Amino acid sequence: MKGFRDFILRGNVIDLAVAVVIGAAFTTIVNQIVNAVINPAIGALFKADSLDKALGVPLPTTDGGTTYIYFGAVIGAVINFLIIAAVVYFVLVLPVNKLRERQAAKKGIAEEEAGPTETQLLAEIRDLIAEQKRP
Repeated sequence: MKGFRDFILRGNVIDLAVAVVIGAAFTTIVNQIVNAVINPAIGALFKADSLDKALGVPLPTTDGGTTYIYFGAVIGAVINFLIIAAVVYFVLVLPVNKLRERQAAKKGIAEEEAGPTETQLLAEIRDLIAEQKRP
């Protein structure tokens, strides 16, 4: 039971749960933007009520009727994906990468000020000893 509790309370599990909830809420917002703004605008270009019914290609059925393949629905899904990807990149990925670069630069400055590491000092001592042993 303790192991399960430790697993659930681990920081990255909680962060992941928060990310899933925020992602679901964000997806709802993007879907509404696509359905309320983009779909009608593009649907108007193709003379359809929405993008889901745009660019329909009729296919005859075996019973003499007609069914349609709607490529507009695929275009809507692609637009939806591109909007989500762009927002995730510009709102999440880009700022986090900039923050990491700043932290790495600060860490690099701190390491330079700290002087050589133990490994570097040991390597220098080894090299000095090797030079002294040479005739």
